[in-house]
Parts: sequence; structure tokens; C-alpha cells
Amino acid sequence: MNVSKYTGVPPQSDTADRKIAGGPIYSSTDVQNLLGNNGSNIIAWTNKCSDDIQKNSLDLEDVEKIISACFSSRSYFKGSEWCKQAPTGPWAACDAYVVFFNQWNEYAYKELEYEYYIKYAIAKSGKVLLTVSCHGPEER
Repeated sequence: MNVSKYTGVPPQSDTADRKIAGGPIYSSTDVQNLLGNNGSNIIAWTNKCSDDIQKNSLDLEDVEKIISACFSSRSYFKGSEWCKQAPTGPWAACDAYVVFFNQWNEYAYKELEYEYYIKYAIAKSGKVLLTVSCHGPEER
């Protein structure tokens, strides 16, 4: 089952090619229209994403800022692919970005540049961003 706004058909098996040609699937306008609500339109859609957000001491407002940074000149589109929520869960067509994001570092007492890998989809309803991955480069 496909729970994303993208109308393609998910792979038939976990071993099939998950890449989606072209992309990005979701326009910056559609994504940015879902931002600016203090993270209320964002759902950590996978357990791993939720764990990564917690491990990096982020909240959904931080994730919202990272997604917004996807469209800056300091970030780049990595590709689109099908992602599965769990072994028997639904699929979502996702866009992946590498984002360079300034964040306060309490130990250095200043903002430092961090690199994040983020993967998200717009839900079928068009009203929510489903985040699948949100982690640093060491966790790829």
C-alpha cells in the first residue's frame, strides 16, 4: 500500500529496486507549504527516524528547519526511492537530501555546521510530512 501523495506503484517485494527515476518527487512549494507550524505537520514515520531524532536531541521544530534547509544552496538532492515503514508496513515514495544546517552546540557555546541526511514524503492527504530518516553522516 502506498501512503504517499506520489501516485506510483510500490515495489512488489523488499528485494526489488526501490529507486524512483527523475525527481525530486515533491516540489519545494508543496513541501514549504507544510512547514512553519512548529513541526505540527511532521510525523516521524519510522521507529528508526524517531530514534535518530531523539538520539540527536532534536524536536519536530528542528526537523522542520532541516527540511526547510533542503532547498538552500548549501544542500543537495540525493534521489527518490520507495521506503517501507516496517517489515509488513505500508510504502511511501520519498525524496532524500543531504542538508548542511547550523545548530547551536552547547559544548562549543556557538553555532556549528552539521550535516544531516533526511528523507521524507508528503502523505496521501497532502497535509503531513512523513519523515523516514533524519541522521548525521556517520549513520548512513
